[in-house]
Amino acid sequence: MEPLSHRGLARLSWIDTLYSNFNYGAEDYDAEGNEDTKVPPEGSETMPYIDESPTMSPQLSARSQDSGDGISPTPTDGLGTGGERDAGKGLEMRKLVLSGFLASEEIYINQLEALLLPMKPLKATATTSQPVLTIQQIETIFYKIQDIYEIHKEFYDSLCPKVQQWDSKVTLGHLFQKLASQLGVYKAFLDNYKVARETAEKCSQSNNQFQKISEVSGAVDSTFLILAPLPTALLYKPIDRVTRSTLVLHDLLKHTPADHPDYPLLQDALRISQNFLSSINEDIDPRRTAVTTPKGETRQLVKDGFLVELSEGSRKLRHVFLFTDVVLCAKLKKTAVGKHQQYDCKWYVPLADLVFPAPEESEPCPQVHTIPDHELEDMKMKISTIKSEVQKEKAGKGQSRAIERLKKKMFENEFWLLLNSPTIPFRIHNRNGKVGACQPCSAWEPLAAAAHHPPCAPTDLQAFVLSSVELQVLTGSCFKLRTVHNIPVTSNKDDDESPGLYGFLHVIVHSAKGFKQSANLYCTLEVDSFGYFVSKAKTRVFRDTTEPQWNEEFEIELEGSQSLRILCYEKCYDKTKLNKDNNEIVDKIMGKGQVQLDPQAMPTKNWHMDVIEMNGIKVEFSMKFTSRDMSLKRTPSKKQTGVFGVKISVVTKRERSKVPYIVRQCIEEVEKRGIEEVGIYRISGVATDIQALKAAFDANNKDILVMLSDMDINAIAGTLKLYFRELPEPLLTDRLYPAFMEGIALSDPAAKENCMMHLLRSLPDPNLITFLFLLEHLKRVAEKEPINKMSLHNLATVFGPTLLRPSEVESKGHLTLASDIWSHDVMAQVQVLLYYLQHPPISFAELKRNTLYFSTDV
Repeated sequence: MEPLSHRGLARLSWIDTLYSNFNYGAEDYDAEGNEDTKVPPEGSETMPYIDESPTMSPQLSARSQDSGDGISPTPTDGLGTGGERDAGKGLEMRKLVLSGFLASEEIYINQLEALLLPMKPLKATATTSQPVLTIQQIETIFYKIQDIYEIHKEFYDSLCPKVQQWDSKVTLGHLFQKLASQLGVYKAFLDNYKVARETAEKCSQSNNQFQKISEVSGAVDSTFLILAPLPTALLYKPIDRVTRSTLVLHDLLKHTPADHPDYPLLQDALRISQNFLSSINEDIDPRRTAVTTPKGETRQLVKDGFLVELSEGSRKLRHVFLFTDVVLCAKLKKTAVGKHQQYDCKWYVPLADLVFPAPEESEPCPQVHTIPDHELEDMKMKISTIKSEVQKEKAGKGQSRAIERLKKKMFENEFWLLLNSPTIPFRIHNRNGKVGACQPCSAWEPLAAAAHHPPCAPTDLQAFVLSSVELQVLTGSCFKLRTVHNIPVTSNKDDDESPGLYGFLHVIVHSAKGFKQSANLYCTLEVDSFGYFVSKAKTRVFRDTTEPQWNEEFEIELEGSQSLRILCYEKCYDKTKLNKDNNEIVDKIMGKGQVQLDPQAMPTKNWHMDVIEMNGIKVEFSMKFTSRDMSLKRTPSKKQTGVFGVKISVVTKRERSKVPYIVRQCIEEVEKRGIEEVGIYRISGVATDIQALKAAFDANNKDILVMLSDMDINAIAGTLKLYFRELPEPLLTDRLYPAFMEGIALSDPAAKENCMMHLLRSLPDPNLITFLFLLEHLKRVAEKEPINKMSLHNLATVFGPTLLRPSEVESKGHLTLASDIWSHDVMAQVQVLLYYLQHPPISFAELKRNTLYFSTDV
């Protein structure tokens, strides 16, 4: 476990970011000076997005378990039920938050006690003829630690009985307010830290006796003790404690009614804590440059700037961000008045995938149309003239309409100049064969130089594919991280780019013609997702033919997709033709074609037949589109004798099993022959195969095992997903859905741990056992990520909405708003599943036995 040395300072700086991305109707509390908040020095551990993954394994607090003090954070079983009043729900959530915090406060006090142990014998020897340290040295090294201990001991002793005797009348805002008012002690501690560290090091080097004491003491808690090998950990350990209390204040305020007597006191305590952390951040680093992904990995922003991208023969302004492991190209989204500005990701390339071919190896650079110098100079003169006219109108108090008209003209001319001035080509080569052509804006320091000299050598980096959730978090952070704050000019033109489609695309691949000789042929279907084309379906191989007749239907999930691509391959069975990189046989691509997915023209009820032409080959296909809100409705089955659309409790009772037979058999088959299949659970199976399996399971067909062994593995994976999707209520239940949404949004790790584990215990046994069974299976799939390319994040993205999406989905607006609507709900659902996937193994028996889960992260 890495020390938690620098988490605290970065956490508060990013509370706004967290709450803006995961804000489910909760109150927002903006940290003062949010745009200028800071992070610890380079190389330190940072946690900009607070606790997006479990910080450590759940452990039981020894004192809480053994001393009989009666602390129990476990709320009543009614948490999150539909009939529960909001006030009651908030009361239980407050208890969860406080109980977790109380347990970690106890651990912190124990650590302070351990730290103070050597101080007493040292002081006793100071007055003898052979002192280990002088009084002055002792007071310097242990400066203010006794005061910090007494403050927290008093706070703990006051808070503990209030949590023990928990009811609606309990008030505790004054305790947090008092704790916040004593933060000056921490400031004094920090101001003395450098001298204390130097004194401890000198004494340790010159005094063997002190060195032995420090080694023994360091063994007590090497992440905290000033005498330990990692002294910087001590500097931030108390500050991490302040940050913990700040996170708790956020969570408490979120679940405290505005008319509650605690509310103004908690607000005041939060303000004091934020100001304190902001002042500490100011002293450490001039600006923040880090973002933490949902996976918990930290990326540093190296440089950002504007580039002109050459896309399909036209020039487009892009804001490019170079991180330590990825370069991301984005554009500023058009937003309504009063809304926060955001970026849209256009494409990204992991630095590990960047290649820099020698000039003789690279393809010739495409001809870039340049504007003659005299035309550029003429435009500069025009802009200058318009600026003068604007000033004259202002001085003469001219009409506002005239001024706005002139400004608009000026902006248009400036934008034209910005796009047409750059002439230095900068090509981004992807090892997958993709090339992006950009030109640095002359007004800014070129990003190209930094990109050609990445912060890590390519051998130190790993290739990866970002899930939609990861990419959304990364792109969302760009607005806060950017160093170049102002776009050179603002264009008032409407964005003519399509927002893309969100929902399900149904595609039937019928047949293909135009092959010159017989071959083993198949097609793959790809859709674009944030600039990358992702393989979503694959037809079977039609052997020895020039006119394959597939007639296979697929259901493809779209996430802002704008294009459908069909690729036609010849299957190669020659084992001598192995790819040196991955030891896989490379199939021959016969052609590829692409169609645009127009939101306005997409057929939604009837199938629309079309033909894609590629290299003389014609592929015939049909497609129709189903919007997300229409396709995700859960409809109970009218036939309760089957398994699809029937409650899981009914199925397990009928089968006398703990986990439904369909779940056990599908998972067994996937683990037997599909766990190494590339894109397993992401690649769609043939719709007719899935429907055949569905019918067989519903009819309890005796030949089901034979069918499974003969069926394409993607169809089996698709059947498992369909089973969970068609449950009349989600596996994690409608009743607990609001509580899952609230629990995953908690900032404090201990409170989140308490809540998320309590919610699992609150599930009906068939649901819980099935969920844990599926959870372990998905973890085993993710272990094969190097082969199957399915990470925990990919699996959470696939299964999160399937397992959590409520039964009734209200229509929430037009298709153009689908991305905004979808992102908040689905991101939360994905995060819930990801939390459990990243958690250490969860045992059903252990979960039921333990009613108290505490994190030791203090």
